[in-house]
Amino acid sequence: MTRSVFRFLARQPDLPILSGESVFLRLPRYRDFEQWHQLRRESRGFLQPWEPTWRADDLTERTFRQRVLRNEQEYANGLAVPLFLFRRSNEELLGGLTVGLIRRGAAQNCMIGYWIGERHAGQGHMFAALQLAIPYMFGVLELHRIEAACIPSNISSRRLLEKAGFEQEGLLRDYLKINGEWRDHLMFSRLNSAPSRQSKSV
Repeated sequence: MTRSVFRFLARQPDLPILSGESVFLRLPRYRDFEQWHQLRRESRGFLQPWEPTWRADDLTERTFRQRVLRNEQEYANGLAVPLFLFRRSNEELLGGLTVGLIRRGAAQNCMIGYWIGERHAGQGHMFAALQLAIPYMFGVLELHRIEAACIPSNISSRRLLEKAGFEQEGLLRDYLKINGEWRDHLMFSRLNSAPSRQSKSV
């Protein structure tokens, strides 16, 4: 599928951008607010240790609508592809995966980030999402390198990246301010030239 076709699909509110057997990914829409609000609110304690400090208005509808608009602008400008992850059978929101910091020119790379609702964790959903997103990043976006960083103590995230074919490269000291503190991160990457790996879901 060509890049232009993917862009067309992304602008259709009822069509997914990437679809697999059990899950699909698409750009966030205003109508996703209720599901997003409920899932993020109930998963707050589960997510906060691994994310930047939540603002006081983080879960408000106004902030969500601003985020959706910003996502659309970033996508249109080729800077990022922010996606929500849904269960295919009933369109239940499971989490999100963002293809961000897209760099062109000599770099041709991006940085991915992801989150999963607490009640959906450990069921292989994010691994399934990566299996859809990686071919999109390499094939449609024509990137050479995908990067991901995670806190060393986030064992689940490290295992996910390893099973998805990412290799650990090194330690980034005080890389991101997470939950109010500067935290070291491990840098992982996967190259377009790397062989495909068959792995079990996590």
